Amino acid sequence: MEVQQVKDLVNATSKEVLGESAVQIDDLSKIVDLGETVYNTKQMDNYVKSLIDHIGKVVFVDRPYSGAVPSVLMDGWEYGSVLEKITMDALPQAQENDSWKLTNGTTYDPNVFNGPTVSAKFFNSLNTYEIAMSFADRQVRSAFSSGTQLNAFMSMIETAIQNSMTIKIDSLVMGAIDNMIAQVIHGAKATQAINLLTLYNSHFSKTLTAEKAITDPDFIRWASFEIGLYASRLNKLSTLFNNGGKERFTAPDRMHIVLLDEFAQGANVYLQSDVYHNEFTKLPNAETVPYWQGSGTDYGFNST
Repeated sequence: MEVQQVKDLVNATSKEVLGESAVQIDDLSKIVDLGETVYNTKQMDNYVKSLIDHIGKVVFVDRPYSGAVPSVLMDGWEYGSVLEKITMDALPQAQENDSWKLTNGTTYDPNVFNGPTVSAKFFNSLNTYEIAMSFADRQVRSAFSSGTQLNAFMSMIETAIQNSMTIKIDSLVMGAIDNMIAQVIHGAKATQAINLLTLYNSHFSKTLTAEKAITDPDFIRWASFEIGLYASRLNKLSTLFNNGGKERFTAPDRMHIVLLDEFAQGANVYLQSDVYHNEFTKLPNAETVPYWQGSGTDYGFNST
């Protein structure tokens, strides 16, 4: 099993989140496992280096279609290493029904096997880090007047460790979201990466910048229109929005929209406050984030 140490990354991104350093470009290609269609059986354990990793979890893609962040799923299991994701490659196709073209004296075989086309992806990576802290009791007693003070000191250290862990987990969650955004923007189809500003400027012959757009009522109205359209399109079965070209859809109860605070607040202040029927122009319900990667040193728009 490939194990990546991410201590340098989480330490650096912690500084970006806390405002101690400017936002940097991070290479997350070794952290996010995209899975392989054919699993490499040369992967060995990390102990004796000769045992082949076993599949520890199997996931079946079985999502009934009825027509019509940011929380990130974190999962794990105790034994095994590999996550196997099995999916139907394509929807079964319709064919002619022979019962409607009967011919006298002809035999019709009802026992025809039609096998499904199925493929599997294998995910096999683990990212680890730890926060090391040594606790001393007797050696530090000379600095305090009582056991109560010593316990309060130890509690303070534990709280700092928990706070540090929370920041690092948050930065990893946002890093996973940022990585997916970057992959879609730079490697996906035109139907997956929708640049609202480019569409607006082209459609209305404008020259708005991103920073100016979030306070422009006309642009926000256009953005709300486009986001609403795609929210509706994504819950219809289609191959247009899937990287692998599979027939997929996102049910309304699984639709997960994440907006930058500056954009969501701009919609509330510069658009909704000026209209009488804001139910027609408001953005879909969404989670908001104050920045995608970090605040940088100034919380400027180019950082957030």
